[in-house]
Amino acid sequence: MTITIALDAMGGDHGPCVTVSAALSFLRASPDTHLILVGQPEPIHAELQKLGMQSHEGLRVVPATEVVRMDEPPAQALRGKRDSSMRVAVALVRDGHADACVSAGNTGALMAVAHFVLKTLPGIDRPAIVTALPTMRGHVHLLDLGANVECTAEQLRQFAVMGSIVASAVDGKSRPSVGLLNVGVEDIKGNEIVKAAAVLLQAGALNYIGYVEGDGIYAGNADVIVCDGFVGNIALKTSEGLAQMIRQFMTEEFKRNIATRLAGLIARPVLKAFSRRVDPRRYNGATFVGLNGIVVKSHGSADAIGLHHALEVALREARQNVPHLIRQELEPSLQQGSA
Repeated sequence: MTITIALDAMGGDHGPCVTVSAALSFLRASPDTHLILVGQPEPIHAELQKLGMQSHEGLRVVPATEVVRMDEPPAQALRGKRDSSMRVAVALVRDGHADACVSAGNTGALMAVAHFVLKTLPGIDRPAIVTALPTMRGHVHLLDLGANVECTAEQLRQFAVMGSIVASAVDGKSRPSVGLLNVGVEDIKGNEIVKAAAVLLQAGALNYIGYVEGDGIYAGNADVIVCDGFVGNIALKTSEGLAQMIRQFMTEEFKRNIATRLAGLIARPVLKAFSRRVDPRRYNGATFVGLNGIVVKSHGSADAIGLHHALEVALREARQNVPHLIRQELEPSLQQGSA
């Protein structure tokens, strides 16, 4: 089956100069897929011409007259820009013309638009944002990353179900391990919501392994870690800042004098390998799970390499039809509730 992805060509800090390049790179790597570039045709075609690609059988352009700014209030983007590239791209998923949507645009606006246009799956109170982060044993799926700053215990349980399905579909694991982010691993630790969520997870069918502290995120002991969006966003941004600081410190130390520069030349292969392992572009692409469709958010400042990886996330989830898997998982409990 050919997968079609709608790409918001105007989204992000760079717009078509990055999105078009990423689209062509992605099509070369995945020739059995189709891409729809959504946005203002003139700058899109100008970028295609600059890259020497007048046409491509796997690529077409769908026009949209408006663009959502990166600093635009979500309500304004939702109500005032019905023909934005972001909204048209999401609507293509709703109408069955695309299997997934990718945008590097305004996160709040994208969530508002996606929630309004696609709606949530039955049994899901709120969609959540999930992404993969590198660990010492591979990677971990962390959610929620900012969509819901306050959550109930039941919503944290729903996040755990969705995260487990994403990990299973993307990584091929039959029973991904699920941890609950907390300030300690003892049962008495944490606030009342986290404690109540732990009780729900212990009583459920997921492979719940208990609490995970902040330093355990990167240990690789869990395949999925669940938290509310307030905590998750802080954890994510702290990790990004720490990675940047380590890179800067290493660069400064190797440039300190002639001896350290020589050591840097000798260590270059190791440094390149290290840089590749922690390169945030390789983990770009956060999914809005819990919706009636696949929507992937790329980092706004992502370059073509980072956006390429976000497109790959959308492709993997579309091939596995993750929303359908979540719906199947929740159906038994919904039937019990209506009996």
